Amino acid sequence: MGLLLKIHPDTPPLRLILKAVEILQNDGVIIYPTDSVYALGCSMNSKKALERLARFKGIKLDKAWFSFICKDLSDISDYTMPLSTGVFKLLKKNTPGPFTFILPASKKIPRIFDNSRKTVGLRIPDSQILHDIVENLGNPLLTTSIVDDDEIVEYITDPELIWERYKNSVDLIIDGGYGNNNPTAVINCTGSEIEVIREGIRELEW
Repeated sequence: MGLLLKIHPDTPPLRLILKAVEILQNDGVIIYPTDSVYALGCSMNSKKALERLARFKGIKLDKAWFSFICKDLSDISDYTMPLSTGVFKLLKKNTPGPFTFILPASKKIPRIFDNSRKTVGLRIPDSQILHDIVENLGNPLLTTSIVDDDEIVEYITDPELIWERYKNSVDLIIDGGYGNNNPTAVINCTGSEIEVIREGIRELEW
């Protein structure tokens, strides 16, 4: 059975953050609140955890499309090709926030996923818990949303229900209070024009 940690979303205690980091460093898969829906993730540097994450979603790792959670824009240059001034300004204006930006991938990304992937999904959520986890971990998380089987309610918002459903499937569940039922907006920045692929909990500022 996994561990349950209740962490205040605005003032997360360092000792609890470091416990989450320890689990991630030991190939752990965890569930956590974001600034949109609850999500599932692991350390970018753990191939074993990445394979577990893919199995959780019912796919092979080379078919996976997990987004990167970074603490801020200073992290992204390792994972993306050089960005245009317009794209960088867009990211700066909308991060941290509930957006997934699809960007041209650096050469590091295909090695992580064992494929020839040329794009990367980037998240810089407005979440103190995730900021502190990534900062103390020292590298991004790879993340994917938890989708409910319910045809009406797409995402689980109650951390107690998440615990009941997934306590035997993951190593840690962070209870940061009720989550949202609206996902991130997805913004494609890889073409000649910026395109909103999916509307989300907040509108993009141009």
